Amino acid sequence: MKININKETIEGKIKLVELHLQRLKECQQLSEKDYNLHKNFDSAAWNLRCALEATFDICAHILSRIPGVKIDEYKKMALEMGKQDIVPMEFAETKLQEMAKYRNRLTHFYAEVMPKEMHGIIQNDLDDFNFFLKHIKKVLPQ
Repeated sequence: MKININKETIEGKIKLVELHLQRLKECQQLSEKDYNLHKNFDSAAWNLRCALEATFDICAHILSRIPGVKIDEYKKMALEMGKQDIVPMEFAETKLQEMAKYRNRLTHFYAEVMPKEMHGIIQNDLDDFNFFLKHIKKVLPQ
């Protein structure tokens, strides 16, 4: 199925994800102890949230262009991206859905996010963004 995607919109969001991902990679150099410093923790949390927001803006844009698909929850968006074969279903059911949950956690339960948790995510999960973007770039109009 050909999806009528606004290439400029998606490319702009891809650039945002890549910008915040680059900043998060700089945070990978920090020790777990350094995340206890507010400026480091705040920077990591902000950049992660921005990267997640742009990721789900991409999902929302693409899914809004598919007839009959109306999704307004991030976790459901993640699954629909797999159902529509935009990303592999296994990735949608695991990583992308976890990204959706974490976006909600950073937005609504931010006071519960701890430095150790943030450090673990920055150290172990940033490649999920690259995997996602690789699949998004495949559906962009030429």
